[in-house]
Amino acid sequence: MSLTATFFVAGLAVADLAQAQGRIYRCGNEYTNTVQPGQKGCKLLEGGNVTVVQRPRMTTESVRVASANQDGSRVDGVQQRQRDVGARQILEAELRKAEARQAELLQEYNNGEPEKAGPEFRNHQKYLDRVSELKASIERNESDQAGLRRELDRLPESK
Repeated sequence: MSLTATFFVAGLAVADLAQAQGRIYRCGNEYTNTVQPGQKGCKLLEGGNVTVVQRPRMTTESVRVASANQDGSRVDGVQQRQRDVGARQILEAELRKAEARQAELLQEYNNGEPEKAGPEFRNHQKYLDRVSELKASIERNESDQAGLRRELDRLPESK
């Protein structure tokens, strides 16, 4: 077969694939190539191909396994309280670290005027970049602290 014929056959195959999708309709959350009589609210989609990925269905068995211990038994109240206390201690330690980091960042930020370091004396843009990075770090750390506090509020009080 000649090179021209090979390209012609390949071109036909690609054109055939492009036409294979045909018309696509969206009926609510469902995509279909044909509209059934009596279906309402179906709209013809224009342009581009549509790819729909089905999410895996959760079976009752997978839900039961997810809620059980590794050995298949349920967690009793005492063990759950111990886990809650451990989780609270971890979150409180993380919150203390975040608060210490916040104090360091605020001290370095110096109300938006940190001290210039090394090459920043000659290149003002480096200084401005560092200031904006510090400000972003402070804001990110504040949101981390707020998230840790929300998590602590969700946990039951330790006794």
